[in-house]
Amino acid sequence: MRDNEERLESVALQDESTVVDSQNNALSFVSPTELVYLPSQGKMYSEEHPLHNKDTIELKFMTAKEEDILTNKSLIKKGIVIDRMLQSIIVDKNIKIEDLLIGDKNAITVAARISGYGQEYSVSVDCPSCSEKSVLTFDLAEETITKKSIMVEEKNITEVGHGLFSIKLPKSKIDVVFRLLNGKDEAEITKNFISNKSMESESNSTTQLKRIVVSANGVTNKAEISKFVDNMPAIDARFLRKTLIELSPDIEMKKEFSCSSCGHEEEVEIPFTVEFFWPK
Repeated sequence: MRDNEERLESVALQDESTVVDSQNNALSFVSPTELVYLPSQGKMYSEEHPLHNKDTIELKFMTAKEEDILTNKSLIKKGIVIDRMLQSIIVDKNIKIEDLLIGDKNAITVAARISGYGQEYSVSVDCPSCSEKSVLTFDLAEETITKKSIMVEEKNITEVGHGLFSIKLPKSKIDVVFRLLNGKDEAEITKNFISNKSMESESNSTTQLKRIVVSANGVTNKAEISKFVDNMPAIDARFLRKTLIELSPDIEMKKEFSCSSCGHEEEVEIPFTVEFFWPK
């Protein structure tokens, strides 16, 4: 988050001016906003996307309105409550939360939590060694880092424009054009996981590949691509999934953990629980 101190000073001056000039409305003020750094730097959006080549996004601070959204039982039941809240704090309404890359959406989520409930986040963590539970407190502002994506040249990936990438699979030698996951993909994958819990259902990994593969050897038919993914050699599937992870810019939140029970020490990733947006 950059230039926010200067922006807030400007907002404060606007607030003071508003109070002086609006004697008939003593509670009139400008809602503060902040600029949040995007892990993608806007480089992986198509030219038509409002965030193309933009490295920040402007967000409003969370207010009582957003708290009302977070407690809406209907939205919670539908599984869209977080997305609805995040959409509410984005200043530019041309930007849709479902079109954001996952890493950028994660950065916005953390920023929203900090503005609404503070940067301290306490959560129960299981010791990786003895499974004893401990409460670990994270500083979301200090322990959030940006994970840089690999350069496309490192894996012989070709950018073909409009947020698409081309790569040759190692086993089948098929040329695949794919894109990165966005918020809409995340929602559909989660929906598929919830509605198909049997062992025969598609795994999240297979569902991911079917959504990101745009073409294979020039074939773009979705039904054909679905069959292709189902019959893809395991080595190709693992290669493509790994490439997707390495290419996707994101944030990482880690903290050194020391178990008070067994003394085990290890760097652990922050677990996201209901406490994140519904703290006690």
